[in-house]
Amino acid sequence: MGYTVGSINPSKTAVIVVDMENDFVEDSSPMASTQAREAIPQMRRVLELARRTGMKVVYTTHAHRAAGCDMGRFADLYPPIATGTSLVDGTRGVEIHHDLEPAEGEIVIKKHRYSAFFGTDLDIVLRGSGVETVVIIGTTTENCCHATARDAMFRDYFVVFVADATGTFDYPDVGWGAMSAAEVHAATLSILAFSTADVTTVADLEKRVDAAETPREALES
Repeated sequence: MGYTVGSINPSKTAVIVVDMENDFVEDSSPMASTQAREAIPQMRRVLELARRTGMKVVYTTHAHRAAGCDMGRFADLYPPIATGTSLVDGTRGVEIHHDLEPAEGEIVIKKHRYSAFFGTDLDIVLRGSGVETVVIIGTTTENCCHATARDAMFRDYFVVFVADATGTFDYPDVGWGAMSAAEVHAATLSILAFSTADVTTVADLEKRVDAAETPREALES
């Protein structure tokens, strides 16, 4: 079970940077993901690779209107969303963290649910750019990154999920036991690798993309 994306062609690949906004990154935020913040250097490596080789880069930011009309069940699940403490559209909290800020011309898509495809024009943007493979980085591993990877696979994109450029937070016990961020992350990667995506590392991604970029003559010389 599981699959490997045999060839990563930069001209047909997009990196999706999932929800690396201030409210998920900064330590003072009630929804901060420490593991994702620690993975920022690895995410920067992926972005440098993408921009150097011509891969499309698309960012997402999870945001809700202050009036709450688009919160849905998130208002029941997350008190900081319900009270307007976090993820409020138009605030600094939903802006992309300065360590990963978009380059000129790179798209930022606002979303209201875990998946970056749900209720957005992401699919239109990707297909209009000739994208066949998506590379997922960002936060959180098990929710927004996972849901985006699943929805990409459902739409027949090849999915590359970067294990050391994604991250999450510690889960408290809500009746079924607590889990550390490391445990949640590892479990999600195992599930994705079996059923959804080519799970890899930044170093391996760099090697595979650079190999695809190297002219055949150079490889054979």
